[in-house]
Amino acid sequence: MNSDYIRRYNVVGSRRVSNYWWATIIGAGGLGFLLTGLSSYLHFNLLPIIHAENILFFPQGFVMSFYGVLGILFSFYLSLTIFFSVGEGFNEFNKQLGIIRIFRWGFPGKNRKIDLSYSLDDVKAIRVEFKEGINPKRTIYLCVKGQRQIPLTRVGQPLTLEEIETQAAELAQFLQKDLVFN
Repeated sequence: MNSDYIRRYNVVGSRRVSNYWWATIIGAGGLGFLLTGLSSYLHFNLLPIIHAENILFFPQGFVMSFYGVLGILFSFYLSLTIFFSVGEGFNEFNKQLGIIRIFRWGFPGKNRKIDLSYSLDDVKAIRVEFKEGINPKRTIYLCVKGQRQIPLTRVGQPLTLEEIETQAAELAQFLQKDLVFN
C-alpha cells in the first residue's frame, strides 16, 4: 500500500522456495540415513537400494542413525518455521498518524506477535549497509533516538544493489530524513 501519507513494505519471512526445498531434501536425507542405520541393526534391508549386510551397526550404523534423527529433527523445525510463517510481516510508515510500525510473526507463545511502534520524530536517519564477499549483506536500517538501529529488510536473500538503493532512497525521501551509507 503506497500513497502520499502511508508506505507499507511486506516482508516474506520463512515461506520462501529455498526453505521448502531444504526442508524436503534434509528430511529425505535424514530418513535415508535413519533407515540405513536401522537396516544395519536389524540385518534386514528396509531400503531396497541399500545392502545392510555391508554395514556394521557399531560404529557406522549407529552414527548413520544419529545423523538421520538429527536430519529429521532439523527438517521438522524448518517445516514449523514455514507453517507458522516465522519472520513474515510488514514495515508501515504512516505520516497521518506520525508513527512507524514494524510487525513480524514469531513462534507460538507469548511473543508470537512482534509489533514495534515508533514516532516519526524519533527517527534520525535511514542507514544502508553493504558487505560483499562469500556471504553478502545488504541491509536497510531505521536509526532511531537512543542509538537503536532496526533492520527493515528481509534476512536470507539479499536484495540487488539497485533494489536496496532505490528502496532506501524512496524511504528517506518519504520520511524526509538523511540517507547514510556504510
